Amino acid sequence: MKNKYIDLIEQTFEFPQEEFRVDENELYFNDIPLMDVIKQYGTPLKITYLPRISEKIQQAKKWFNVAIAKADYNGDYHYCYCTKSSHFSFVVEKVLENDVHLETSSAFDLNIIEELYQTGLVNKDIYIVCNGFKRPQYIENIAGFINNGFSNTIPVLDNMFELDQLNNLIKTKYKVGIRIAAEEEPKFEFYTSRLGIRYNDIVSFYQDKIKTNPDLELKMLHFFINTGIADNAYYWNELSKCVNVYCDLKKICPELDSLNIGGGFPIKNSLSFDYDYEYMAEEIIAQIKNICERNEIPEPDIFTEFGSYTVAESSGVLYSVLGQKRQNDREIWNMIDSSFMTTLPDTWALNKRFILLAINNWEEEYERVFLGGLTCDSEDYYNSEAHANAIFLPKIRNGEPQYIGLFHTGAYQESIGGYGGIQHCLIPAPKHIIIDLDEEGEITTKLFAKEQSHKSMLKILGY
Repeated sequence: MKNKYIDLIEQTFEFPQEEFRVDENELYFNDIPLMDVIKQYGTPLKITYLPRISEKIQQAKKWFNVAIAKADYNGDYHYCYCTKSSHFSFVVEKVLENDVHLETSSAFDLNIIEELYQTGLVNKDIYIVCNGFKRPQYIENIAGFINNGFSNTIPVLDNMFELDQLNNLIKTKYKVGIRIAAEEEPKFEFYTSRLGIRYNDIVSFYQDKIKTNPDLELKMLHFFINTGIADNAYYWNELSKCVNVYCDLKKICPELDSLNIGGGFPIKNSLSFDYDYEYMAEEIIAQIKNICERNEIPEPDIFTEFGSYTVAESSGVLYSVLGQKRQNDREIWNMIDSSFMTTLPDTWALNKRFILLAINNWEEEYERVFLGGLTCDSEDYYNSEAHANAIFLPKIRNGEPQYIGLFHTGAYQESIGGYGGIQHCLIPAPKHIIIDLDEEGEITTKLFAKEQSHKSMLKILGY
């Protein structure tokens, strides 16, 4: 009878997979022996495996460049990293090793890029795509960059009055982009994105405010679909509309040469995840080329802004099961040594699901459980996975320690959770280690942050 945890995983999924395998009853993540890491650092523990970031970037660049070659497409491809996914220095520095550009969302992003420039990690030729609804400090920082010679800094206009604010501060000729306010899926509570300028206003806005100004060059048209890049009628319809707007503008604006399709490549949130990235890149390029040919205009350069795709799959969070509580004849709670509300806020705030796997005891029988966090909040639990409305883990035997990991958690968790700040119920933020490979390909680990101390919390609280 196959009732072991390893049997369940192997019968349910194609396993092992690219980043997961089991050796001698223990889980390996990107060939990292996780039990060795736990023995050295303890739990709860956040890990980031830096080489995975480079792998994801190079994969996407390959897919789009191959698609361009197959379609005999006459534009270039530019990969931008969406910094809001993770601002950590070790992430951004690894990203920049891969010859990419940056996309920003706020004033402080530009302060980070200034630091990168001072240390020689970026130069003034890098594309800096500045998105978002812009407060005065953001406008001021953008203007400072352009005035200081960062000629490829492109403020993407989110509304029609940002342009006047920029013109008041920028003292040289500069490039701008326009963001299209895409229509939302029918199931959304609103019809049109709050971000960007309406389709019907874009051409007249260009003619009235940009074409007449000799110091302005419309470089880029930008759009983004909240639900991501998906092979469905809604996405292809929105892409078609946006490319047609690009064609209308190109006919009256010769200097326009770039189409930014935003982010939206999905991340693997289940071992059953199935997404054909290569096909989607090829189809996007082919559809853009076809629409441009019908309109008899040259194909644009393509920009993407991949954030979660870039960094999410590099990380995981490791927990210990402190104990088990049987609350009734159907519900068994495994209590972890941290809080989902503080370490994985996406799980309760946005109902996101990650890959959940046992780290040890794969040869034990499995049982259905709920996972409970340490806080006294009713929302601090995890009870289902992306592929099933249930969680199964090895049965706990005779006090044998059980460790679990949630993986592909590298995007947004620290920023949503308030890294370094006050945590719910004062549950401390866990240790965070960085894992890399040295020149010989050997695994190296470095402690990036200790577990949050009571002194740091009391200081924030004014004690």
